[in-house]
Amino acid sequence: MRFTGTETYVATDDLNLAVNAAITLGRPLLIKGEPGTGKTMLAEEVAKALGMPLYQWHVKSTTKASQGLYEYDAVSRLRDSQLGDARVHDIGNYIVKGKLWEAFESEQRAVLLIDEIDKADIEFPNDLLQELDRMEFYVYETRQLVKARHRPVIIITSNNEKELPDAFLRRCFFHYIRFPDAETMTQIVEVHYPGIKQVLLKGALATFFGMREVPGLKKKPSTSELLDWLKLLVAEEIPAEVLHSREPGKAIPPLHGALLKNEQDLGLFERLVGMSRRGR
Repeated sequence: MRFTGTETYVATDDLNLAVNAAITLGRPLLIKGEPGTGKTMLAEEVAKALGMPLYQWHVKSTTKASQGLYEYDAVSRLRDSQLGDARVHDIGNYIVKGKLWEAFESEQRAVLLIDEIDKADIEFPNDLLQELDRMEFYVYETRQLVKARHRPVIIITSNNEKELPDAFLRRCFFHYIRFPDAETMTQIVEVHYPGIKQVLLKGALATFFGMREVPGLKKKPSTSELLDWLKLLVAEEIPAEVLHSREPGKAIPPLHGALLKNEQDLGLFERLVGMSRRGR
C-alpha cells in the first residue's frame, strides 16, 4: 500500500515519501503550505489511489473537537418528549456521529481529512490527542466505548494561521508542500489542460512567476488561480504575444482578476506600470 500520486494529482517524490511514511508509522500526516498548493486535494487523491473511503472534517473557527467524535442533540429530544414521541426513551437516537466516529467504524481502512485545523481554538488539537493516540473514545451519554476497526490514514492540513501545540506536533509526521517550480507547474497544468499550446503556457508561466516575485504583494497568486487564469486565456483566445512581456511591472496581465485578489495588489501593479512608462 504505497501512494505514488495519481493521473490527476502531480505529487513530488518528497510528498509521496511523506504520505507513505505516515501510513507506515500510523501517525497523522500534518501538511502545511501556501493556500492553493493542493493540501486538501491530497487527501482525496490518497483515498482514490489506495481505494479507501474518504471522510472529510472541514474545521471552522467555531468548531469544537468533540464535534468530530459526536454531538448529543438535546433540543430534538426535548421537542420529541413534548410531542410524546417514544424515541425519547433511547438516548442513542439523539447521538449524532462525527467524522472521527464514522472513520473509526468504517468496515475498511479509511482516509480521514481534518482540514485547516489552525482555524479552530488553540486547544482544539490538544483535545484530540487521546483519540488520535488510542484510536478510541467514550460516549458518556450511552456509556459506549467506540474503538477504530482499522486505524485510518489521517491527513491534517494547516495554513499556518496559528502555531500548533508541541504535544500535538510530536504525534504527527510533518511535511511542508513547497510552491511548485516551473517544471512541476508545467506538469500540473498539462494534467488539467492536456494539449495546451506550449507558446501560451510558456508566456503564462513567465508572467505568473514574475508576478509572484513582485515585492510588496499582499497575496501571491496560487496554483489554483493560475489554472483559472489559463482557462480564461484559452476561452477568450488571448494570443500568446500579449504575454510576451516577462518583466514584472511592465504591464498588467489580461484577465488579471483571476490572479490579483485585492485592491492593494492591483494598485501596486498600476503604480509599477506607471513608473515603468514614465521611465521610458
